[in-house]
Amino acid sequence: MNIRALADLQKTLTPHVPLSKPRLETLCMLLLGMISARTVNLTHIATERPGRAMVASTYRRLQRFFQHVCLPEDWAVGIVVALIGNPRPWTLCLDRTNWKVGKTDVNVLVLAVITARFRVPLMWTLLPHSGNSTTTQRIALMKRYLAHFDATTVRVLLADREFIGQEWFAFLVDQKIPFAIRMKEDQIVRANGRDLYLRSLLSRCKGVRGFTAILPGRAGHPDLELHFGARRIKGGELLVVASSQPGSGARILRLYKKRWFIECLFADSKTRGLNLEDTRLTLAHKLSLLIAITAIAIALICRTAAQLLGSKYPARKKHGYCSKSWFRTGFDEIRRWLRSSTKTPLITRNLVVPRRLRYGVV
Repeated sequence: MNIRALADLQKTLTPHVPLSKPRLETLCMLLLGMISARTVNLTHIATERPGRAMVASTYRRLQRFFQHVCLPEDWAVGIVVALIGNPRPWTLCLDRTNWKVGKTDVNVLVLAVITARFRVPLMWTLLPHSGNSTTTQRIALMKRYLAHFDATTVRVLLADREFIGQEWFAFLVDQKIPFAIRMKEDQIVRANGRDLYLRSLLSRCKGVRGFTAILPGRAGHPDLELHFGARRIKGGELLVVASSQPGSGARILRLYKKRWFIECLFADSKTRGLNLEDTRLTLAHKLSLLIAITAIAIALICRTAAQLLGSKYPARKKHGYCSKSWFRTGFDEIRRWLRSSTKTPLITRNLVVPRRLRYGVV
């Protein structure tokens, strides 16, 4: 990491992060250090600091940052939006990632933005337990999103079979958030005047099938009319996706196909990129701060790839896949830039954070 890179990033973030100059410098050191070292482990990041400071001194400085710095819950949202661009609208993905630190479970519910060139975590919740999230936790996360953005900024919300339930669906419909969510085969729906399991209704399903059915109301919730797309995948398993918007079965399945990008995002933040699982942090407020810095790093990497390629698209090999993903293209370019003495700034234009997304220190 060169000193110019650190100074340029600090100058860019100064108007948008309410921290003192030393703390902001430490933040920039963390952000660029995790990219350069390919890990969020503080002992490795400490070795990336330019200058004559001892590694042990830098390591203690990084520790004190997580010990004393307290920022608002969604302080990084404005910076991430400034890096990736305002919603036009965009696709959202909801999923959960988890790992263990010793015997402690780290369980994170993530709401990510998916665009043609970006896949970036926007908001998240540290779950105080292992396993699936509850309906209350999902609704709380979406309310945080709606506190900053209109429902019209959501083209579609994508989620897997874990994120189902009458109350959850009713909330999304009430808030006018379009969704495409995979359903379980044993889900009961009302079709042709009968209540049937989806596996029974689709027992003869071959190819792609689209239909409309009623999700029976429970616990005081009204019935919901949903549109479905279904087909069989490898092994004969049923893929059934429910959507709040009318459309053909093929269209609904095509929308849901983009959900896989959040799995790619988790891989980028873990083993294929920043190795988030290397952290030893387990306290929720410290881990949330680290994830926020990681989100900014991922947004910066994707922005760098967009600046490097312009209107081009990464080259594809004969098997149809890109030789390098957007993330890896930007990741390699930033790491090269950090190790060179180039005079070109990393961020070529000043960041413009929307006024409604600016925060102060708690």
